[in-house]
Amino acid sequence: MSDPKFWTALQSQFQSQFAPFKPPAQAFPGFAAMGAPPAGSQVDPTAFLKQLADNGATIDPAELVRLQQDYTQQFGALWQSMLAAKTPAITDRRLSAPAWQEHPYFAFQAAAYQLNSRFLLALADAVQGSEKVRHKLRFAVQQMIDAMSPANFLATNPVAQQKILETRGESLTKGIAQLLADLQKGHVSQTDETAFEVGRDVGASEGSVIFENELFQLIQYKPLTKTVHEVPLLIVPPCINKFYILDLQPHNSLVRYTVEQGHTVFLISWRNADAAVETATWDQYVDDAVVRSIHIVQEISKQPQINALGFCVGGTILSCALALLAARGEDPVASLTLLTTFLDFSDTGAIDVYIDEMQLALREQMIGQRGLMAGRDFASAFSSLRPNDLLWNYVESNYLKGEKPSAFDLLYWNADSTNLPGPMFCYYLRHMYLENALKEPGRLTVGGEKIDLRKINAPAFIYASRDDHIVPWKSAYASLGLINTAKRSNNRFVLGASGHIAGVINPASKNKRNYWINDKAKAGSGADAWLAGATEHPGSWWGQWAAFLAKHGGRKVAAPKAAGSTRYKHIEPAPGRYVKVKADQLAA
Repeated sequence: MSDPKFWTALQSQFQSQFAPFKPPAQAFPGFAAMGAPPAGSQVDPTAFLKQLADNGATIDPAELVRLQQDYTQQFGALWQSMLAAKTPAITDRRLSAPAWQEHPYFAFQAAAYQLNSRFLLALADAVQGSEKVRHKLRFAVQQMIDAMSPANFLATNPVAQQKILETRGESLTKGIAQLLADLQKGHVSQTDETAFEVGRDVGASEGSVIFENELFQLIQYKPLTKTVHEVPLLIVPPCINKFYILDLQPHNSLVRYTVEQGHTVFLISWRNADAAVETATWDQYVDDAVVRSIHIVQEISKQPQINALGFCVGGTILSCALALLAARGEDPVASLTLLTTFLDFSDTGAIDVYIDEMQLALREQMIGQRGLMAGRDFASAFSSLRPNDLLWNYVESNYLKGEKPSAFDLLYWNADSTNLPGPMFCYYLRHMYLENALKEPGRLTVGGEKIDLRKINAPAFIYASRDDHIVPWKSAYASLGLINTAKRSNNRFVLGASGHIAGVINPASKNKRNYWINDKAKAGSGADAWLAGATEHPGSWWGQWAAFLAKHGGRKVAAPKAAGSTRYKHIEPAPGRYVKVKADQLAA
């Protein structure tokens, strides 16, 4: 199927280009699990073709010959242009600095890397097989391409070499020191982690922990207005991350913004799972945490209905809880807000490369009954979805250039990972991601009841981010047809700009980015039709949500003078102990 001389030449080119500097694999925890080889490895076409055959995929021999001929022709043309001292076109943004074109050696390295990258992607695109196999293969190839960028290696990075000369070796000394420090921490630093402290700089909104059990703490925030809406708000953040993404600093805290709008806010702070809860199940997260919180907030506020908000997997757990309560004859919420949340898992986006029967069965065998899904594994997996932005640019800046990462609250939060109980996590992967069972009425049993999302009769505000690679916006839009179906016209859908996190954390005070609304869309219209008729507005979507929440907040009453009640008393100041526990200490 291939010309041995062609593959030998290609291997030689890769080896000469990437072999000079090979960073230690342990510098990048979880990198081997991404499915990409360590930097400096050779292209092995035999193994490549064997892997395709093992997965029921092939490449048409005629197409392979055509690709080989195209590559040979383009490489020959590149070589001739270099002999003629012609500067090649460099389009990769990581190789765009003038230093890459000021010396023929580096210009050739950059141009050859681009050519090799295009060829490898063309090989992946030529594969004949299932869409799942093709997607996973392209993902693995892209991982290899990103890892092999000449920007990642000192011997092939002229910008880093220039800096060593300009700083008389100081940048190299700092880079080595930062590499050693990150080896101790077990992850690549994306920000100055000494600049923040939970409870002081982030997660610092004033409040009280008024309840706790083995899974969560419940926080009630101190009011900032003399009067408040009588219907309180319960926030269910994702358990995969720390809750303070919703309470970063005062200027970008959704919690503080909501309190300033005159709402009494309660929030679940999930426990960073350890051996004491390694057998916890999905049912416990639904019933013992979210259902319990709903009842506590009802009791403290003396309101038969409350407002509820769920973010990401927190929204999935919250929706399960509300469907469970509906099956039990309860109608506990006046409104439901879902932020970048899956209820229909038909299209799971980029994360789909990690979800299949074989990988899940292995995970179930390891931690399906007892054990922890380590937070560092989550961090590695999510970083691999955007490796140049979340890994390799920091390898270049931190280690090769010796630059200290700047202080950025969102990236500090991103590095503060969370462990999950294995049984709960495996249930979530199998029944939601793999089987998409949640959207089918009665297919799942939670808390002893058949779950039917259609029985959630609260008006819903559903938000999605247009560039979200974790929860594709059209998947979030599908929730409109799953909840409050009898009065779907009371539901609202808002589409914001940017991605999974930055789209949500878009404070109204900054007036940045934009959002789309289409309140005239017909019930049942598809996502594309909705967007075609949507109107774009500048700024944050927070104002749209604030108006929705106020509509369902009830009349204004005097703000509570103290948190909790006679039964639920102050335990400790917010943000509480649970959020301060580090995942690596627990999963070590």
